[in-house]
Amino acid sequence: MRRTRLARAALTALAISVPTAGLAVGATAGTASAAVAWQAQQKPIVVEGRHRGPFNQHVAAYVRHLEGVPYVYGGTTRAGFDCSGLTQYVYRHYRKRIERTADEQFREFRRISRARAWPGDLVFFHVDSDSGSYVYHVGVYEGGGHMVAASSGARRVIWESFAWAGDTVTFGTITHR
Repeated sequence: MRRTRLARAALTALAISVPTAGLAVGATAGTASAAVAWQAQQKPIVVEGRHRGPFNQHVAAYVRHLEGVPYVYGGTTRAGFDCSGLTQYVYRHYRKRIERTADEQFREFRRISRARAWPGDLVFFHVDSDSGSYVYHVGVYEGGGHMVAASSGARRVIWESFAWAGDTVTFGTITHR
């Protein structure tokens, strides 16, 4: 079990840092085909523009290993998470201590535009289109229009689009400007 997780983490890091086209050229056929086959089963982490920080890359990859964990209101462990418990757990895994609730996390994080958001930053959901309004939900940004979040509707941690939220979404970071 642990070896499988370590192997997946290594392949995720490889998939994030090496374009798929370059993988086949620089790797042996067996390694490349295994990595490409594994990567094809995974949802993409969209990394656009300049190089993204290692912390953010690790967060975006790590949270995806928590998909399927049950939703538990107030949950902060692998036994069950709520949305902010999940983000707090993932950041704490990489030695970043953040506040407990979605609204507290929003107030702690530096606001950034969607264009400046990196996978691993947080996506905040407001009660209305006022970016200063109360935040009721949070997820880990994966790039594009996707995130990983603990969903009370799905009753588990899921990878999902956040297009349903329209203009009530903002982004925050503690790692870059």
